[in-house]
Amino acid sequence: MILVTGGAGFIGANFVLDWLAQSDEAVLNVDKLTYAGNLGTLKSLRDDGRHVFARADICDRAAIDTLLAVHKPRAVVHFAAESHVDRSIHGPADFVQTNVIGTFTMLEATRQYWNTLDVVAKAAFRFLHVSTDEVFGSLSASASRFSETTPYAPNSPYSATKAASDHLARAYFHTYCLPVLTTNCSNNYGPFQFPEKLIPLMIANALAGKPLPVYGDGQNVRDWLYVGDHCSAIREVLARGVPGETYNVGGLNEKKNIDVVRMLCDLLDTLSPTPAGSYHEQITFVADRPGHDRRYAIDARKLARELAWKPAETFETGMKMTVEWYLANQSWMHEVASGEYRNRVEMSYAQRA
Repeated sequence: MILVTGGAGFIGANFVLDWLAQSDEAVLNVDKLTYAGNLGTLKSLRDDGRHVFARADICDRAAIDTLLAVHKPRAVVHFAAESHVDRSIHGPADFVQTNVIGTFTMLEATRQYWNTLDVVAKAAFRFLHVSTDEVFGSLSASASRFSETTPYAPNSPYSATKAASDHLARAYFHTYCLPVLTTNCSNNYGPFQFPEKLIPLMIANALAGKPLPVYGDGQNVRDWLYVGDHCSAIREVLARGVPGETYNVGGLNEKKNIDVVRMLCDLLDTLSPTPAGSYHEQITFVADRPGHDRRYAIDARKLARELAWKPAETFETGMKMTVEWYLANQSWMHEVASGEYRNRVEMSYAQRA
């Protein structure tokens, strides 16, 4: 069995579904079920005995100790995190608690558990810490892509707390020899993403006839990674990665935000045309958010060279699958769009319109 934290969130849930589609090895799924955690994403596993769900806070040391002692996982894959930059600007305390204290708690509990294992199990055990490219800060248009040795320069409370968690993970390998692996990924997109992030938000607003709010001039660049490709990379790192190493995971798809929104409009014009005209007419530029990083780009050559991984999807194929999924699962979007979600979106955009 492996233990997955944050397995009811966007990337974590996709990983759980992908893992159980590829393997018969059971998953202990630990999630607090905050606003972005949704068991409905995992409804296909409701009667699957390989999926064991435990509602628990990763900051609750006693709960984590009990789960480790009872289920005896051979690996931990740590996704659980607060992840939305806008929310970190308005409420950084939650990010410090989950991303820093939560990761520390997981590392400490895992270290205690790992020290109880026999020699063979101890050598085979892994703790995979999933992180982000945002810890590296912002790139100029001409700068080289982020590599595993790029100095950290986080610019938001979110990225600062993820940077802190990365440093803790590194320290637990070097100080305690806990077999830690770290991945830093670029922007994920795909099915089941909570509609506060750019792509699902634009799809939801477009279908509802609402404005499509683009920050600033729309020229901010991100490297987009289809979530299924991210899951396959994590499987490879967990299986064959070297403890103590960091691996960058990127989609090799640098795109300006405005170009992503325009591509979405083109796809929706084709797949779900509206009598009102083109979805392009709903694009609205709003005031930029504070500290908005200009460009992210991942150099994933180490992962390709050492573990023979590369993304299977282009941005075009991944986006088409993503839009088709949201069109076919509009009930899922309505279910997750709670009052709390609407309030947070309004808080993020109302003052910038």
